[in-house]
Amino acid sequence: MNLLASFLFPLSLILSGAGAWLTSIFASRLGLMDIPNERSSHEVLMPIPKGGGIGILVAFIFSSLVLKIPVGFWLPATFLALISLYGDRFTISPKFRLPVQFIAALILVQLSAFSFQPSAFSLFFMVVFIVGTANFYNFMDGINGIAGITGVVGFGLLALSASLSGHSGINSSFVTLAICMSLSCLGFLPFNMPKAKVFMGDVGSILLGFVFAGMVIWLAKSLLDFICLAAFLFPFYADELTTMIVRLMDGENLTRPHRRHLYQVLANEKGFSHWKISVGYGMLQLVVGLSVLLLRGFGSVMILSLLTGYFGGFVVLSFCFRRRLEN
Repeated sequence: MNLLASFLFPLSLILSGAGAWLTSIFASRLGLMDIPNERSSHEVLMPIPKGGGIGILVAFIFSSLVLKIPVGFWLPATFLALISLYGDRFTISPKFRLPVQFIAALILVQLSAFSFQPSAFSLFFMVVFIVGTANFYNFMDGINGIAGITGVVGFGLLALSASLSGHSGINSSFVTLAICMSLSCLGFLPFNMPKAKVFMGDVGSILLGFVFAGMVIWLAKSLLDFICLAAFLFPFYADELTTMIVRLMDGENLTRPHRRHLYQVLANEKGFSHWKISVGYGMLQLVVGLSVLLLRGFGSVMILSLLTGYFGGFVVLSFCFRRRLEN
């Protein structure tokens, strides 16, 4: 695996960077241009190439084939990413997009190698978790660098956790794949931060969220495993859930577009640089992830208490910032 990794790791960087670079050149000819509007968090309202996550997709497919990742894992993710790429070019109705996402998630869950017989409820929960994570990742991809940095840290933590747990066999291949995903996000970052030459697009953000959640499902061998692994995406879950609470309190329709995530409030109302916010979210993600790994041995109660404390702190700070900046 060491020789294989020495080949796949730099290749993931190269493929991702090449995909972003080529997209920045040919996007206008392909109609892959994003035109920021009043809901955007970018100061310069000019068309910017999107779909730059195509290189991450290529790195994912190639790494999955070389590592012999089960087809039930990489094929649904790839299919969904291609549908999302089509959505980057043409508008896709949520009435079509959501059923496709649920079907892809259902296929992945049904073909997962569980060490137990999952109940109908657990299967339903896992499908919702995968679809929800994919969309949360997509919703949080609204400023330069945030999706890329989150991918670098999140997949890196997944690989670290699985390595410390002593996974072998097919799961060792998932460790290598997680590192490849982390490096592919790193390869994309120079084209998206501090100034965006290209946007990741749905092809990248939906893929990253779907694959992250899928890896959590595949690698988790217990409820404690699941909680710890899912916590590696804490800032995205915390911001999205907090924003949903705020919007419900204000009587808003959750299906309508908005820019009320905390990261958007900080970028738009406060005027913080995108890269500072993105790095801040990545640092929070790293702190939460490492503390979860350090305290995992104390059991589920400790981890749940820790995450509850983190979430409570995030909610308090979020409401404080919103009160000062939105009013």
